[in-house]
Amino acid sequence: TSLYKDTNIIIGGEVKEETYGDFQEEMDMFNKAFLEIMQKGDAKGRVFTFPIPTYNITKDFDWDNPKFDQLWKVTAKYGIPYFANFVSSDMDLEDTRSMCCRLRLDTKQLKSRGGGLFGSNPLTGSIGVVTINLPRIGYLANNEKEFIKHLSDLMDLAKESLEIKRKIIEHFTEKGLYPYSKFYLRHIKQRLDKYWTNHFSTIGLVGMNEACLNLFGKSIASEEGKKFSMNVIDFMKEKLSLFQEETKNNYNLEATPAEGTAFRLALIDKKRYPDILVANEDKLKQGAKPFYTNSSLLPVNYTDDLFEALDHQDDLQKSYTGGTVLHAFIGERLDDPISVKNIIKKTFDTYELPYLSITPTFSICPEHGYLNGEHQNCPKCSKTCEVYSRVVGYLRPVNQWNDGKRAEYDIRKEYECPTKEKLKTKAVC
Repeated sequence: TSLYKDTNIIIGGEVKEETYGDFQEEMDMFNKAFLEIMQKGDAKGRVFTFPIPTYNITKDFDWDNPKFDQLWKVTAKYGIPYFANFVSSDMDLEDTRSMCCRLRLDTKQLKSRGGGLFGSNPLTGSIGVVTINLPRIGYLANNEKEFIKHLSDLMDLAKESLEIKRKIIEHFTEKGLYPYSKFYLRHIKQRLDKYWTNHFSTIGLVGMNEACLNLFGKSIASEEGKKFSMNVIDFMKEKLSLFQEETKNNYNLEATPAEGTAFRLALIDKKRYPDILVANEDKLKQGAKPFYTNSSLLPVNYTDDLFEALDHQDDLQKSYTGGTVLHAFIGERLDDPISVKNIIKKTFDTYELPYLSITPTFSICPEHGYLNGEHQNCPKCSKTCEVYSRVVGYLRPVNQWNDGKRAEYDIRKEYECPTKEKLKTKAVC
């Protein structure tokens, strides 16, 4: 980025005349080698599930540069990388830090605390996340006014929890129980008198779709459901602003990954309120476990049209201040890696959502390695295969997922790869 391009390099503790920008060729070599390793996988053909690189796509991104060919190949085969949208988004590249599997921090408000970005970042993050169970609120409330009142009360409780946690980890850091964090955050402490003052308190949500179903009987895909969801998110952001004024601590709103939460809360609610609606009501009679739809996403079986999903989700996705991602689940490996490039380019030219992943389904045979698509048994030797897809941010064998996430996978509609004609005709918003 421009932040480091003109910054002098440091070797052996000495500042040199050369800048980071002078070593672009070496960086390209490293990036190419990294992607070649990720493309190959391990000795058994299994994907390297970590690290998950995030590639920032800016307005001046050179789409036709051959040095990115390996990136499109890796994405077409495994779907490893995340892509951050700095094309249509109004977010400044220098004001954003991507962490975890989706946490995205807008650090503009940290600048006013002194030291500038170079002095205070990337020494930021989140001290913790409290997720609000929206479906239960929708079930218990009689109308939108009651819903908002109940939501407000739970957010107050979440704030209290996060403030207590902040005090505890600050105290533990003072006492030396987090020695590495104490060292890395020492300059923040010297300047601002607290170690964790540049870290956010995060509140998230789960099950907006089921909240709509339980409250007024329509899904988030409906016009009424979409409008209600936007109102809820706007209310939550306004309340978080009040929390910031009250506590002088940073708060943000995240589309919680909810790998376990979406299942655990649905399981608890079904036991306590048997007639509460979950995401897979029809499948419960067949023995499936219940789950809630992640954050404010469409139902997982709503559409196989990627652009239909993007049209609906764009306003919602860009409303979060603490991170969100839209996973484009594709049924199998994309034979032409250039199609990956075209999908990402069209998406970021057209929409403002901050984060996108392309996730093909693939299988690993213990004998023959990588297999394109979903195969419970190897077509060559009939041995049992591991079927991989993305759960939250990570690629994992589906048989290792929790019962709720496996139930979600079973009804998930995968997106069809858009044709060249559709990519050409899709209007820019």
